Amino acid sequence: MLQHNQDLLAHTLAHPQSLPQTERFTLTDGTVVSLAEVGVLRFEPQQPQGADLVLSAGVHGNETAPIELVNRLVKQLLSGVLPCRNRLLILLGNPPAMVVGKRELEHNMNRLFSGNHQRYQGDEANRAKVLEAAVQDFFEARAGERYHYDLHTAIRDSKREKFAIYPFRHGKPWKKQQLRFLANCGVDTTLLIHSPQSTFSYFSSNQFGADAFTVELGKVRPFGQNDPKSLAQIEAQLQRFIAAQPLQLGEDAAMTVFDVAQEINKNSADFALNFADNAANFSEFKQGELLASDGEQEFRVQAKQEAIVFPNAKVATGQRALLTVVPVGPDQPFV
Repeated sequence: MLQHNQDLLAHTLAHPQSLPQTERFTLTDGTVVSLAEVGVLRFEPQQPQGADLVLSAGVHGNETAPIELVNRLVKQLLSGVLPCRNRLLILLGNPPAMVVGKRELEHNMNRLFSGNHQRYQGDEANRAKVLEAAVQDFFEARAGERYHYDLHTAIRDSKREKFAIYPFRHGKPWKKQQLRFLANCGVDTTLLIHSPQSTFSYFSSNQFGADAFTVELGKVRPFGQNDPKSLAQIEAQLQRFIAAQPLQLGEDAAMTVFDVAQEINKNSADFALNFADNAANFSEFKQGELLASDGEQEFRVQAKQEAIVFPNAKVATGQRALLTVVPVGPDQPFV
């Protein structure tokens, strides 16, 4: 039982498809802990403060560093080392893929939210529906301040190791305080998205008005091969958030903000990228350079200079194969 072994990761890997039993117990400080689905762990403090926080990891099963980070936080909470003062929902996204160390089994789960799972069949589509329901039930329990940080790692090297994706805001301004929060987590780059997505963070942002981000925390590695020290800043910041302690929001922490310039989708089996397979995220290309082709269609750099993010020619047809970004312009609204 999780109540006794206090290791959510081990418990989830041992039972990736279904729980042997649901659990509900109370910590010594009165916090009620419930495990109602595989990898879905909820903390309800006796006297909660104003924030309702969702932390998700493992939506892609081989992105292990954030999974281990979340598991460390859970151990601290269950052992009483870390007090829970804000409501908290912990989600380990794709347990079957975690077991086999793969990004996905059938479908890219981070393209299945906002109801997009209805277009697909299989475990990942069903799991996305479960995760959506868990977030909805958590946020709709009260009208608190809502936050969701969906934690990932990238499949390739990056010239900017830690970066965040700020989902489309539908005309609402981007929040400087959230950028300062991330900067003080050691996340020094943010991408502003300007169209609806089917990602987990966009779901929480759009459906529930949450301050939500997809947060990339380095490169994919197998379980046990991550250096916890590389995530020390974000771990300390999340500890403060969970315990309702003052957050580090110093303006001296560096943050570079990019706008998405192009979102290039793979439309056929002929799609190909026109640069090396090992090109790092945020590699820069000059105006006019060919980035990708799809049959007779060509995709070239349109701005004076654009950097590439998330290039992946192996995605399913119809999905995004590449983003390009440019430094943010002066007209973007921030509050």
